[in-house]
Amino acid sequence: MSQSDRGLRRLAAGTLLVAFRGTTAPDWVLRELEAGLGGVTLFGFNVADPAQLSDLTTTLKGAGEPVISLDEEGGDVTRLAYHVGSPYPGNAALGAVDDVELTHRVYQAIGSELAACGVNLDMAPDADVNTADDNPVIGTRSFGNDTALVARHTVAAVRGLQSVNVAACVKHFPGHGATRVDSHLAVPVVDVSLDVLRERELVPFHAAIKAGAKSVMTAHVAVPVITGDQPATLSAAALTELLRGELGYEGVVITDALDMHAITESVGLAGGAVRTLAAGSDLLCLGPVPTYDDVRQIIAEIVAAVDDGRVPLSRLEEAAARVAGLRAWFGSDTATAVEKGIGLDAARRAVSVTGSTNPLRDPLVIEIDTPPTIAVGDVPWGLDLPRAETVRLKPADADPDTLLRRAHGRSLVVVVKDAHRYTDSRDLVTALVSARPDATVIEMGLPIWRPDSAAYIATYGAARANAQAAVELLTA
Repeated sequence: MSQSDRGLRRLAAGTLLVAFRGTTAPDWVLRELEAGLGGVTLFGFNVADPAQLSDLTTTLKGAGEPVISLDEEGGDVTRLAYHVGSPYPGNAALGAVDDVELTHRVYQAIGSELAACGVNLDMAPDADVNTADDNPVIGTRSFGNDTALVARHTVAAVRGLQSVNVAACVKHFPGHGATRVDSHLAVPVVDVSLDVLRERELVPFHAAIKAGAKSVMTAHVAVPVITGDQPATLSAAALTELLRGELGYEGVVITDALDMHAITESVGLAGGAVRTLAAGSDLLCLGPVPTYDDVRQIIAEIVAAVDDGRVPLSRLEEAAARVAGLRAWFGSDTATAVEKGIGLDAARRAVSVTGSTNPLRDPLVIEIDTPPTIAVGDVPWGLDLPRAETVRLKPADADPDTLLRRAHGRSLVVVVKDAHRYTDSRDLVTALVSARPDATVIEMGLPIWRPDSAAYIATYGAARANAQAAVELLTA
């Protein structure tokens, strides 16, 4: 391989954020970092505890200058606390409190934890305006359905993270909040006018850009007025003309995971990589599925695309320059003290109760299971109520009469998550509280639906901090 060929391969590899399984770095990742690989995206399966994560990031940094990223939104989407649940509430809870200083402090604490573990880029905050109640992928990840509220809290989150030298990645441009399809599974469509897009979806992104957000994540969402039937990730009209041109963004553009079906089932992994680079992306998050063979094929396809003119060499050089600027901003590792207890304080301020809860007597807690989304994964959730019997079940496996007999003479607490999205969950709750109007229902998702009777506690999220705040209300 000639020197120029090696230089081109290095530029191509420099656009990739790869993933790998396990809690130690594979040899191939270290070799590719030495050869110019852009960096890595870490997932829950890469994280055992802070000490292990620090060792992992130290090893990765010993092989190159990687961007080390993960999704740490607080709330339901957590990687640091994937196995136990986050000590921080997510955006819906912060939006419900609507105190931008609190949001800043929560994200500053999250950033401090990430920085202490050697992570330099957080794929957060979520800037989507969640206008579709039944949105299957955003929900409590959004600050809310009010554009101005989402904008001001997005700015607070960006500033909180970046105050401790962890780059924010504002997502999912140009907006995933009005969708009813999960882009992990297909291409969602936001079919609105350009005026609506500018007045609603784009406002939080524009605010984040003005606040100095270091990176923006693309959405695998089609916006016909701009992108036609292709997702924004593959659209120069979205990434170059709208984001760069109209909104004036000069930072790093990062793709959402390219292994999602919206990309792989339409143009393929390598084809998607080439097309998003041509459209204006700088770093390509590949997601957890691609193997090293896939990575090599993607690099080879990018090189071929430069050779045959599908991607100008200047496009790779531009991406490399932006990522180099981001690395320079990271600077040296610095330790910032984490504000202890801020997550629980925020969760306590967010939780609300309607009606009156009764003193607990030999409580039976019925947790109605909800299938996890791909973005969240199998993060544990539920109520840890002291001295209670807890039953976790799927609505299809539940017999209300049997459960009511089991709860006879006892306090009944029913825990749900996004009941508004699941008819069978609502039916089971209704059957239980119709017979037991003295019951308490705890909603750990968005509080959109509630039964006609029973006390009702809304936590605005299912993080460990949200659950503790609900327990404190029950036991006060």
